[in-house]
Amino acid sequence: MDATVTLKDVAARAGVSVGTASRVLSGHSATSPAARERVRAAATELGYRVNARAQALRSARSHAVGLLVSDVRNPFFADIAHGAEQTALASSYVTLLANANEDTAQQDTYLDVFLTQRVDGIIIAPQGEGRGDLRALEQARVPLVFVDRTVDGFDVPSVTADNAQGVELAVAHLAEQGHTRIGYIGGPPSVSTGRARLSAFLESIARHHLDDDPALITAGDFRRASGGTAAAKLLANHRPPTALLAADSLMAVGAVTEVRRRGLRIGEDLALVAFDDIEWFGELDPPLTVVAHDARALGATAMRLLLDVIDGGTAESVVLPMRLIPRRSSSARPTHTAAVHHSAVHPSV
Repeated sequence: MDATVTLKDVAARAGVSVGTASRVLSGHSATSPAARERVRAAATELGYRVNARAQALRSARSHAVGLLVSDVRNPFFADIAHGAEQTALASSYVTLLANANEDTAQQDTYLDVFLTQRVDGIIIAPQGEGRGDLRALEQARVPLVFVDRTVDGFDVPSVTADNAQGVELAVAHLAEQGHTRIGYIGGPPSVSTGRARLSAFLESIARHHLDDDPALITAGDFRRASGGTAAAKLLANHRPPTALLAADSLMAVGAVTEVRRRGLRIGEDLALVAFDDIEWFGELDPPLTVVAHDARALGATAMRLLLDVIDGGTAESVVLPMRLIPRRSSSARPTHTAAVHHSAVHPSV
């Protein structure tokens, strides 16, 4: 063996990352057959041999876990991270925090880093539909827990909120205020929470016999700018909604900005309800009505599940309840004109 040959040399010859080369040569199954073939061939050509002593040292528990959130700028995910981190510390584990930035490619980058660092397990708010390194993690039986979001087809324990309950609380509240045309600012259909909340919204609208005009439904990307764009589209309608429901906190902030830009008064000219109770939502003028769930509890529960899996246990998925916190932003009642328009379309209501 040429002592000057390094793992980096092998990775370069094979055309893979150092992390992938390391996993192949240590026998980790979270790699593709093609990568395994190239790495082993490169190691043979260069005369590289795995340092058995170093490998044995690395096989011990690291007492570190990876936490990959969707957007580190979102206060909701910051609270999830805080709950998870504090729970991990109480069990003598440290947390490595990473940001997917609502992007599957960036998600894969950090999952690769987590594997290279040999974390004992991973909590992830997953992006997309589970392609790439996420599937490799499952196949390698790396202890894994989903938080806030899930991916169809993955047998992975999860901690999520009761989205159907939350949407129903919001729609029922606005219906009680007399609103029949509710504009919905939803999340992307590629994300489980986006799909679940839209489905629940459609069911709640039907249940309360409200206007099911497709023009009342928009989709953003769980970021502030998209909430403003969606609100602008809804309010430009020739029959605009009298209330808005934003499916996450950042899109709600964007919607508030757009409503104010148009000279409308939230809580007087237009009702608004948001998902997720950000700490300062109650300090706005007017304070925002929210459908809330405990983000710290989501993170803490996910970490407890992960530590159980790491210790060889079998974790069951958990669904946490949501609650409505009514404030002045939803106190506006629909105008007489809007009610007449609705009655003309749906005389039975």
